[in-house]
Amino acid sequence: MFKHLLAAATLAAMTAPAAFAADLEGRVLKIGTDATYPPMETVDEATGEIVGFDVDVMNAICERVNCVPNFVNTAWDGIFAALQQGEFDLVISGVSITPEREETMDFSDPYIVVSQAILLQVDNADMTLDDFKAGGQKLAAQTGTTNAQLAEELVGRENVSLYDNFSAAILALQNADVQGVIIDGTSASAYEQEFAGELTVGITGLQSDPLGIVFQEGDPTVDAINAGLAEIQENGTLDKLKAKYWGTN
Repeated sequence: MFKHLLAAATLAAMTAPAAFAADLEGRVLKIGTDATYPPMETVDEATGEIVGFDVDVMNAICERVNCVPNFVNTAWDGIFAALQQGEFDLVISGVSITPEREETMDFSDPYIVVSQAILLQVDNADMTLDDFKAGGQKLAAQTGTTNAQLAEELVGRENVSLYDNFSAAILALQNADVQGVIIDGTSASAYEQEFAGELTVGITGLQSDPLGIVFQEGDPTVDAINAGLAEIQENGTLDKLKAKYWGTN
C-alpha cells in the first residue's frame, strides 16, 4: 500500500504544473521603457508593439512569477520621476545600476553587464580616444545616462553634445554634427548592423555597467522579480536570450 501511495505521489509531482518561483497572482505590472534603444527595446514598425531584449527578459520573468507585463513607451527624460510618482510599477530600459540611483530607487539583481563603446563613421574608423581628448571632436550621448556621464569624464563637458534620445545622437553622427556617439556596446552593435558601411563600433573596452530593473524604494515586488530572474538564469533562459540578440551568452 505504501508503495502504491508513493508511486501515485511521484506521478502527481511529475504531471503537476511547475510551481512559480514566487507568485504575484496574475498581477498586471505597468512597465515604463524608453523604446528608442535597440536591441534593448524598440517599437516594431510593422506591429507597433514594443520588442527587444529587455521585453523578452521581463516576459520570461513574468512567466515564472505569475504576472502580466504591460509595457508603456515613455521618454527617458522623466522616466524615473514617473516611476517615483507611481505611474509605473517598475522600469526596464537598459538602466545602469549606480550608487547615485540606488540612493532614491531600488534595483533588481543585475541581469546583464554591458561595456560602453563609441560609434564612429566608417570613414573615421581609425579615430582613437586620444583624438577626442585632444579637443575639437564632439562626442554625443543621451541626456541623463551613464554614457553621458562617462563622456564628460573622458573628454570634458565642452566636447559633449547631449540629445533626448540615441536616435537623435545617431542622426547627428550621420550628419557629422558630432564625430562619435558613446553608447552601450550591445546597442552600438545593433546600430552598426543597421547602418552597415556607414557606422562602425570604433572604440571599445570602456566602462562596464551592470543593468537592473528599477522599482520605487521599498517596493516588495523586487523580491518576486529577483526570484524569477534567478530562475531564468539557472534554467538557461537568460543565456538563450543573450544568444538570440548577440549570438553569444
